[in-house]
Amino acid sequence: MLLELRAENYAVIDHAIAVFGPGLNLLTGETGAGKSILVDALVLLMGDKASSDVVRHGADKAVVACVFESTAGAEGILEANGLDSEGHEIILRREILANGKGRVFINNQPATVGVLRQLAPELALVHAQSETMGAFDQAQQRSLLDRFGNISEESVAAAYEEWRAIRQKLNELERDEQDRLRMVDLWSFQHKEIDGVSPVEGEDEALEIERRVLSNAEKLYAAAMSAHELLYEGASSAETTLRAAEKQIEELVHYDPKFQEAAQQLASARASVEDVSATVRDYAENIQSSPERLAEIEDRLAALSRLKRKYGQTLAEVIAYGEEVATKLNEIENRDEILKTLRIELKSAADTYRKAAQSLTTDRATAAKKLEKLAETQMNDLAMKVRFAVRVAPNEDPAHWTAHGWDAVECRIATNAGEPLKPLDEIASGGEMSRVLLALKVSVEEGASKSQSRKKTQVPRTLVFDEIDIGIGGRAAEAVGQKLKALSRGQQVLCVTHLPQIAAFADQHFLIEKKEQSGRTKTSIRLLEDTHRTEEVARMLSGATVTDTSLRHAEQMIKASR
Repeated sequence: MLLELRAENYAVIDHAIAVFGPGLNLLTGETGAGKSILVDALVLLMGDKASSDVVRHGADKAVVACVFESTAGAEGILEANGLDSEGHEIILRREILANGKGRVFINNQPATVGVLRQLAPELALVHAQSETMGAFDQAQQRSLLDRFGNISEESVAAAYEEWRAIRQKLNELERDEQDRLRMVDLWSFQHKEIDGVSPVEGEDEALEIERRVLSNAEKLYAAAMSAHELLYEGASSAETTLRAAEKQIEELVHYDPKFQEAAQQLASARASVEDVSATVRDYAENIQSSPERLAEIEDRLAALSRLKRKYGQTLAEVIAYGEEVATKLNEIENRDEILKTLRIELKSAADTYRKAAQSLTTDRATAAKKLEKLAETQMNDLAMKVRFAVRVAPNEDPAHWTAHGWDAVECRIATNAGEPLKPLDEIASGGEMSRVLLALKVSVEEGASKSQSRKKTQVPRTLVFDEIDIGIGGRAAEAVGQKLKALSRGQQVLCVTHLPQIAAFADQHFLIEKKEQSGRTKTSIRLLEDTHRTEEVARMLSGATVTDTSLRHAEQMIKASR
């Protein structure tokens, strides 16, 4: 859910903040007030291309920012891009400089527009007049159909992954003979070189410590014995001094018990000194200066270093690479038998995939028939008079196999009588596209809600419609309001509207106002309380002059919508 949207020095906006809530959030205002500007700001935060034209005249930069509730999918995208999550929220911010350059921040960390585009489908689907954000392509259409029919792709995805892995392994083994022999020579040399050294994980670190000790044996022996002398052996050693002090404190204890703890502390300190002195003495006695062992260690470290330069930064990586090469050599030695086994496995995996994909196609075709009838009815309720169909076209060629099945799902529509059905992306009107999406979303939610116990596929949590009401009025406008309200029960909806019939259904009603102050035009946004909301709906009914009749009508409309 979108929690907050703010803009600074963006177009005609000086500074504006909107705090949105669940359900249906409606934005209204007079023509030219800048209602769509806020939608455009959100589109930028979804990764749209920026232009310096949006920077307010006289400002150095424009800033748009928003706060979304986080999702598991969004957090996964952040992690994949090396960005930290911020609890249960995601903060997006974008700065557009007057010179055309810009910066992106996610959770106050530098990011890229590409990451915004990755996050967009997880957070919001924005349908603006100029374009459709969120890529309502065939993948999105397939996702909607699957959600409507409560169709799971898990079995076909698992079958595809198994088939793909076997095919990839088989292709690697079926390389041409010359290439295979060249790789055998290389792998044999690498395996022999690594096996000849036989590295053990962590031995380079242990050998390096031993090397430093042997290289500095005399210094270490002198230091250890000097420490032992100062701590224990010398006439004025720490142990001797502590023992003398301990006796004096014990004398004090005889007369004043408060020194009892001090006496115990001195006894403990003396014991610690004795332990340390014994440790350094034993260490000195075990130091052996062995040029032969030092030379042996240096040779071993040099050999390990050569392996790390070639096969990995650590010995663990070197060992892992050696095991990988050994596996490849074993596969080549047993190539014919392995190929035979893999071909059998590939045929079995392909049969499993075909069965799962065919079942998925059948489920989708059944769901498509139901969805197209329901969606067509919903669209015609919105004064569109269309014919609508959902086409499920399977392509059984292995080149078209995917983890989503082999189906191409495409929604097709005819907006005028006598015209053929065409893909949705060929619809010219942005308002029509918004209403089509609204009808589809309502149809999908109604279908999915009939089986609450089944697992649902993920859909965007916030839907944004810009001027969905173009070209409609009367009962059709009321129908749009009812459908937006129905859709908002399952997910947050933001909508820019000119019609009072739609505005009456708002859970949160925001007024966009444009005023002139000090010779500059400024756009602001505010959440309307009940009284002001009635006045705004009345203005939308009657125009500039609000009458008692329009106020009463507005009250009745708002009351009826509830």
